[in-house]
Amino acid sequence: MLLSTYGSRGDVEPLVGLAVRLRELGAQVRVCAPPDEEFAQRLAGVGAPLVPVGPSARALTKAAPPPSSLPQRAAQLVAAQLDVVTAAAEGCDVLVATGLISAAAGALSVAEKLGIRSVSVTFQQLTLPSPRRPPLAYPGRPLPPEVTGNRALWDLDAQSVNALFGEALNTNRASIGLPPLDDVRGYVIGDRPWLATDPALDPWQRTPDFDVVQTGAWLAPDERPLPAELVTFLDAGAPPVYVGFGSMPMHTASDVAQVAIEAVRAQGRRALVRRGWADLAPIDGQDDCFAVGEVNHQALFRRVAAVVHHGGAGTTTAAARAGVPQVVVPQSADQPYWAGRVAALGIGAAHHGPVPAFGSLSAALGTALAPRTAARATAVAGTIRADGATVAARLLLDEAA
Repeated sequence: MLLSTYGSRGDVEPLVGLAVRLRELGAQVRVCAPPDEEFAQRLAGVGAPLVPVGPSARALTKAAPPPSSLPQRAAQLVAAQLDVVTAAAEGCDVLVATGLISAAAGALSVAEKLGIRSVSVTFQQLTLPSPRRPPLAYPGRPLPPEVTGNRALWDLDAQSVNALFGEALNTNRASIGLPPLDDVRGYVIGDRPWLATDPALDPWQRTPDFDVVQTGAWLAPDERPLPAELVTFLDAGAPPVYVGFGSMPMHTASDVAQVAIEAVRAQGRRALVRRGWADLAPIDGQDDCFAVGEVNHQALFRRVAAVVHHGGAGTTTAAARAGVPQVVVPQSADQPYWAGRVAALGIGAAHHGPVPAFGSLSAALGTALAPRTAARATAVAGTIRADGATVAARLLLDEAA
């Protein structure tokens, strides 16, 4: 099995869970992903070798290149995909493609060229056309306010995908003898896309356009112990509030650590900040705040009072499964959607906008820390499935057979 992606931690971590289950069922697994050391270490820990492709995802995200450079970056990424993924896919039975649409298109083109079976997977349903909601807007290409019908907006979305990625993809496809595509989005989604999200958190409503296979979220088993210094901090007082924004550099909120820690303290709570790609750190030397790096969320979230995060699918699912209330401060892409789901389920609060202020974050924390929210989070935790990666692994073995 070859698992191919390009993106942030949220695009790589689910493949860790899938790789574990595939290996348990006797499959050999390779993973093509960005060359970042944290991804290589995570995959090495489960015995799945990383085949590095493209530039560092962390460096690219922190550099925040302008939207105008997207087609050029897509061309470079597709070329890298065709080079690296082609070599990695030799001898494979099934290729799983996910991540940025240009990367997924490149990987699927490799599968087409080599004549091997492929599966297209998304970790959030907002990339799947639906008459019930509009598409996400691409950077630099806002949706026109005068167009209000969802179907018309999805037609414009298809045009945007072709404009941004079509030339780069077709140029590279021609280089390996494949015909051009006139519908890049349709090629990537296919007739039977997989949706690797939890049905309770992210219920899919059927559409006549295609047959979606919702497997459940791909959760990686994590037996790593918490660092001794962190355990000491946790044991020293009441459960703290966790603050971490994962792969989000938080460019528009440079004082987010100051704001978050002060808001947590105003609730009478201790603060635990995760450094992440935003490089969060304590704001002073007081012992009610602790900073942590890479850590086992499954073990940690069971020991905190609330989780303040960016609204990535993985973090949202991990917090929901742990039964801990959440405050979602969405930054981009699908994150406002996950914030809305958290609020709708009553398991936390959705912060309005990507830049938290002391007052707005304090209000959201008040909601999350209320007893009724904690009770609801505990109840919903019991509905979150843990078998999504196993379901997907068995389906992939069926594909191979």
